[in-house]
Amino acid sequence: MILRVLPDRFVLAHDPGATFPEDDEWVALVRAPEGLTTLRHASPFGGDGERWAGLYADAHGLDEPGVLASALVPLADAGVPVFVASTFHADLVLVPEPRLEEAVDALRAAGHGVA
Repeated sequence: MILRVLPDRFVLAHDPGATFPEDDEWVALVRAPEGLTTLRHASPFGGDGERWAGLYADAHGLDEPGVLASALVPLADAGVPVFVASTFHADLVLVPEPRLEEAVDALRAAGHGVA
């Protein structure tokens, strides 16, 4: 699998009482019984929380098993935390920005291409 490091950085937020954000500046939303998780682009000026780097995988079919696991297992083995946002065609794997180089090394060691 080939993963691309996205140039943008992201921040995550959790609002236990929200059902929808008050603005439209979000990238992804996940609503669960415990509240709303919002993924947004990080401010280039900082100050908006922990920054996450994004790795975007090649497009794959929904019926292709193990694609996401093949990326997550090496990251777990390396002790790199992740947050995943999946789309219809591919997966966005977020890692803490300070651990990006470590994540890329782990993925490459597992045989993945990282651009």
